[in-house]
Amino acid sequence: MTDSPAPRGTGLPHPTREGAEVEFERTVPAGTDRLHRRSRDRIRALDVLFEADAKREDVLDVLAQRLRRSAAQSPLPESARALVELYAPHAADIDEDLATHSRDWPLHRMPAVDRAILRLGSAEVLYGTEETARGTLIGEYTKIAEVLSTDDSPRFVNGLLQRLAEVRGLLS
Repeated sequence: MTDSPAPRGTGLPHPTREGAEVEFERTVPAGTDRLHRRSRDRIRALDVLFEADAKREDVLDVLAQRLRRSAAQSPLPESARALVELYAPHAADIDEDLATHSRDWPLHRMPAVDRAILRLGSAEVLYGTEETARGTLIGEYTKIAEVLSTDDSPRFVNGLLQRLAEVRGLLS
């Protein structure tokens, strides 16, 4: 077995054969301080959708678990709970809409974070109240994708939510 350097671009150090200590680079969590309170509440709702997807559990069951607060968790904001409850009854329709309009990107191939962002964003765009303009909602979910996901995600999220908003406008 030979010692070869880590593949380019990974940023991970490669230990020597003698078992030298590996030094990992310091990681920095996504900067959610740049987001408004309402956006941070949306992120808390996204956490519930993400967890439900990862565990393959019903989103309302995960929400119920989150509402039983432990000392280690901060309480789930009321607006985050309301967003999860807005999404839940429309989950199958939202997944169908996303699959139909995502062009060559089946849901199972999307990054899990993008899937959660698109699901919650779709719930608000398609089934939410009109108190917030759709353009503003799409902009917020695009910003959330910018903070939480890959470099390509904001454009993808924006385009797909725009497409769903346009389709909703045609059907209304």
